[in-house]
Amino acid sequence: MAKPRVDPTEGHLAVTAVLAGSAERTDIAAAVRYLLQRVTDVAPGHTVELRVPPFGAVQCVEGPEHTRGTPPNVVEMNSVTWIALATGSQSWAHAYDSGKISASGVRSDLSGLLPLAEW
Repeated sequence: MAKPRVDPTEGHLAVTAVLAGSAERTDIAAAVRYLLQRVTDVAPGHTVELRVPPFGAVQCVEGPEHTRGTPPNVVEMNSVTWIALATGSQSWAHAYDSGKISASGVRSDLSGLLPLAEW
């Protein structure tokens, strides 16, 4: 069963609220899920598992897909880092170099996808 999609209007409002300083869990959760949804729209596939606990995880990027166990390409970060990367408030290089991103696998560098052009 497919996960329900975040309404784009609601997602955009949540991202805007978080960028304006909202620390409401519902705003953060909606923003994270919406931005994860957007990255799968931009880079559909099953090669990389992108995790932003506790709010969500998606598979993205075209290429070989895995079917069981831990995927070979995993990227994980907290919600603050994910929102900053997806919206362009922080660069991949800076976040990675400062230890805010855990990335393993040869296809785990998502710098070419971020920031998302439209969110």
